[in-house]
Amino acid sequence: MIQTVHRFALKVFGTLPRRARRVLVRLGSPKYTVGAICIVQRDDGAILLVRHSYWRLWGTPGGLAKRHERPEVAARRETLEEVALHVELVDEPAVVVEPVPHRVDIVYLAHPAAGTDPTAVHPSSPEIERAEWFALEALPTLQPETVTALTALGRRGLIDLSATGLEI
Repeated sequence: MIQTVHRFALKVFGTLPRRARRVLVRLGSPKYTVGAICIVQRDDGAILLVRHSYWRLWGTPGGLAKRHERPEVAARRETLEEVALHVELVDEPAVVVEPVPHRVDIVYLAHPAAGTDPTAVHPSSPEIERAEWFALEALPTLQPETVTALTALGRRGLIDLSATGLEI
C-alpha cells in the first residue's frame, strides 16, 4: 500500500511545473551553509593559523561564501580580508560535510602568492586577534573545524601530516 501511494505521489510530482518541483525539493531538503577554508602553507612547510576574537583555539583563514560566490573566490577573499595576504590555491579542494551544524566546508591548500611577503601577515579584520605561522610538528590547540580541514587535505595527499600526530 505504501509503495502504491509513493508511486502515485511521484507521478503527481512529475506532472508539476519544473519551478514547483524545485520549490518542493528545497522545502524538503536540509539547508547548508558553505564555508571556504584556506590552509596556507609556506615553502618551509609552516602553516598560517589565526586566533578569532570569539574563539580561544587556533583556526584557519576562511568563512562563509556569499550568495552566488564561487568557493575558490570566497577562500581567497576571506584570507585577504582576515590576514591581508594574497594566496594562490593549490590543486582541487577537499570537501567536508558537517551534518549537525548543516555546513559544507570547501578546504583549499594555498601558498602565499608570488611577490607577497608571508612574514607580513597580520590581523586585518576585527574578528582576527592574531595570525602566526606554525611548523606542523609544533601546532597549538586547534579548532575542531581546523583539525577536520587538515585531515581532509592529508587524506587527499595534499599535505603531509605525519609530524602532527593528527589521525588521517
